[in-house]
Amino acid sequence: MFGKVALVTGASRGIGAAIADALARAGAHVVLTARDQDALSRQVQVLKSDGLQATAVPADVRDEASVKALLAEIRERCGRLDAAVNNAAGGGRPPAPLGEWTVEDFDGAIAVNLRGVFLCLKYEIELMLETGTGAAIVNMSSTAGEQGVAGLTGYTASKFGVGGLTRVAALDYAAQGIRVNAIAPGPILTDRLAAAGQAAQDGVAATVPLGRIGVPGDVAAAALWLCSDQSSFVTGTVLTVDGGRLAGTPAFKVSG
Repeated sequence: MFGKVALVTGASRGIGAAIADALARAGAHVVLTARDQDALSRQVQVLKSDGLQATAVPADVRDEASVKALLAEIRERCGRLDAAVNNAAGGGRPPAPLGEWTVEDFDGAIAVNLRGVFLCLKYEIELMLETGTGAAIVNMSSTAGEQGVAGLTGYTASKFGVGGLTRVAALDYAAQGIRVNAIAPGPILTDRLAAAGQAAQDGVAATVPLGRIGVPGDVAAAALWLCSDQSSFVTGTVLTVDGGRLAGTPAFKVSG
């Protein structure tokens, strides 16, 4: 990734911050974006204090003008875009049966998780095509985009949509050397799960065949690989990072 320019959305904390760190340590100049300017600035200062190349550009992926302005600033500052990780996401509301979701709840989840990914893809690809040297995009899906989850109507629908956008974009731009993939994380120890407490974490870990909850670095390693030349023959796929959870239930131990 040395000499390359990479964009990470939703980069102010959690998985996005870990991905930005991994790309920067691999030698990329990383542009971090999110709505929280103060949190972004703190992340950039951490990276710069380690001698890494990082720039903060606040943006709201739900807003087309904001996304266009973000990519215009990357064009002006860096002149190119070699990799992008579209990580910004939101649930829309706490879990509830479908009938209890309001239209506003549903639209909120779609706006950031699906429309936001579409907008980022549209304008990232536009800039990538200008250089004509090939590029890689990673969209953040979820295991909830591969398997239905009760109570998560808007989130699940939007993440299923991310898989569709990923495959279509991969087909549309393969001839131009732009690879588009997605990652579907399982349970990851981000702020929300950390705040739930140890008992809740232990309960979730018990559903994972590998016997533990993932950490942001697990997803970051997958994103780095998909952005790198090591995955040069991989496009249009959704890589599950879930400790084997979607493979089925943990095996029963046979005694005797």
